[in-house]
Amino acid sequence: MIDSTSVLGYAKPMSVHADEEVSFHLSSSSLSVADIRIVRVRCGDPDENGPGLKLFHAPSSLDGEIVLKHQPIHIGSYGEVADNPLLRALTDFSVGCYIYPTITSGSRQVIVSRWNENTGTGWKLELDLDGKIAMTASIGGRLFTAISPQPVLKREWIFVAGSISLSREEIRVDGASLARDGGRDRRFCVTEKGPDHRGWPENTPLLFAAQFSGDEPPNKQTSQHFNGKIERPRLYGAAISGADMLSLVETLEPRTADPLLLGAWDFSRQIDTDNIVDISANNHHGIVYRLPMRAATGANWNGYSQSWKEAPQQYGAIHFHEDDLEDANWQPTTTITIPSNWTSGFYALQIRGGTAEKPVESYATFFVRPPRGTSRAEIAVIAPTATYLAYANNHARLDQSHFEVMADSLLIISQDDVYLNEHRELGHSTYDTHLDGSGVCYSTGARPILNTRPRANTFNYVNDTHLLDWLEEQGFAYDVITDEDMHREGAGVLKPYAVVLNMTHPEYYSKEMYDALEAYQNGGGRHMYLGGNGFYWRVAFHPTKKGILELRRGIAGTRSWEAEAGEGNLSFTGEPSGLWRSNGRAPQRICGVGFSAQVFDFSSAYRRMPGSFDPKAEFVFEGVGRGEPIGNFGLRMGGAAGLEIDRADETLGSPPDMLLLATADQTGVGGVPTPEELPAMYRGFTGEENAMVRADMVLFSTANGGAVFSTGSIAWCCALSHAGYDNNVSRITGNVLRRFLDPHPL
Repeated sequence: MIDSTSVLGYAKPMSVHADEEVSFHLSSSSLSVADIRIVRVRCGDPDENGPGLKLFHAPSSLDGEIVLKHQPIHIGSYGEVADNPLLRALTDFSVGCYIYPTITSGSRQVIVSRWNENTGTGWKLELDLDGKIAMTASIGGRLFTAISPQPVLKREWIFVAGSISLSREEIRVDGASLARDGGRDRRFCVTEKGPDHRGWPENTPLLFAAQFSGDEPPNKQTSQHFNGKIERPRLYGAAISGADMLSLVETLEPRTADPLLLGAWDFSRQIDTDNIVDISANNHHGIVYRLPMRAATGANWNGYSQSWKEAPQQYGAIHFHEDDLEDANWQPTTTITIPSNWTSGFYALQIRGGTAEKPVESYATFFVRPPRGTSRAEIAVIAPTATYLAYANNHARLDQSHFEVMADSLLIISQDDVYLNEHRELGHSTYDTHLDGSGVCYSTGARPILNTRPRANTFNYVNDTHLLDWLEEQGFAYDVITDEDMHREGAGVLKPYAVVLNMTHPEYYSKEMYDALEAYQNGGGRHMYLGGNGFYWRVAFHPTKKGILELRRGIAGTRSWEAEAGEGNLSFTGEPSGLWRSNGRAPQRICGVGFSAQVFDFSSAYRRMPGSFDPKAEFVFEGVGRGEPIGNFGLRMGGAAGLEIDRADETLGSPPDMLLLATADQTGVGGVPTPEELPAMYRGFTGEENAMVRADMVLFSTANGGAVFSTGSIAWCCALSHAGYDNNVSRITGNVLRRFLDPHPL
């Protein structure tokens, strides 16, 4: 067995033009050296029943042996205010805020701190091991603590505060629950003996949701991360009573002229950035790190608005997690400028080592575009990198108890699954939940992604490479662009191409991507959608940082979690997330078909419908018999219609002049419709008895000579290579592509 995890890496950026630079960030704790080379990926699926693994060496200056080292990944989000003289000079002071804890036992969690773990000095307001609120100070080797008598409640808002009076030698902790009914009341005020002199640490920042453990460039070391929401932290230069501090924190706009006000951080400002704004006169602004969730409802959210753009002051909380990740921050191991003559396509850095008995082989995936401002082919293949990010390092196979039931098969655990389960520092997919049970709404490409590389599990990336393999087998030249390229560059990135191909599973689309593809189609472009479950979830890419995706799952759709009430809008843009169908742009509007069902037990064939015999569709079926089943074969459970399938529906936007060419409606009991297709539960909803559970193949014209052809199945491309590529799935795909390349009107 090939060891795919003893060395890991990632490329930065994920998408690069020829003539531009890409860096590779590698790490290994067991190998000191490895051989590297770049390969162009034609087929990343090693299944010997198909084309097999097809990787072609792209000779470069990187070829050869490289030295490796272990590079750790530090996870856990926090906010930071840089050290300054005012913080170092504190004598009597009070700190307070609202919190909404989501884990309340098992480990210490720091809420606000100026604590240096290396020296063991400073102060911090925290949850102790039992979920009790503690104010702790350490000066000159002496530890002072005041602890609440009861633990706080999980997922309940509470005001907490801590204060220190050197003059009175007191340390105090206060708390007041916002809801006091039904056993929720957790009011407390505890005073203990405190320090009598100042001795705070040097070179130590003020942190929210963590404590400082030291610097190890390029990473700041932090620990004891808080899980939950923090809102309206305030710092005053006096030991204020709990009741008075609560009044000060309750005030949205503090009196900035108050000389005792040292800091008032308003997390409702600049939500779409990493900035945290101090609205006191001192301007001690800060930054959040490792992607805590912003646009989180605060203690004052009243439910009248679902948008932080409409009511920003009700979104003054940040939800921190101990397992948040933005960037692995590994130092680059090697860098290359992509030669200008390289063909556009899927590429990977191949890293090999180990021994003959235990070979190691790993990959760092990236995508090469033509030199900036050029195109080299009439066909553009859109690499669905939004989908790759959404699924990146998916833990569902082991974390979700229903996975075997959904797949209708026993779980086969791969080496990558085991490694991901043991190494949570590699981050989550947007199908996962954080340790506190909240949904993962951000995903980053700046980390090793084990399921987006050759030899990975057979979904998304590996399936997509079957289309590349077929294109090259048939002699079609193509350029590759990515979802994020389309998001950032708009319709102009598609304009040079006669035909655009969407791959097996373009599930995640931003508004910019949707607009670009729609403009391309209406401008005369021709689009082949050769997948299923496309254009389903509305997402956004980070406004300034490449390779970061955001999603908020709503209360509709096939989903593994739901956003908390009021938190369905994207923090990057303020737009509502959720299904495109719920946002008035169902997939049927852009490609004729939309997600209908999951079919994970077997795949089936299409049968021709009357629309296939329309003279306008004659070219599609050239060489295909009138009664011939289409795709009763394939690498994914024996058919071309399977995994996830789409259907046409005029009420959702399928064009009235669309031709329904073929349908696959014999999905059986394993064909389970999407939740939005079932307003109410009833017997007979599966594919055995439900006519809406089907895959439809459609063709329609758009403005200015444009056209769209859709197959409505993830499994379609995995049937292209059957019988040496001599089959009706291959024939139909080729017929349509050649006709779409012909500029004559359809």
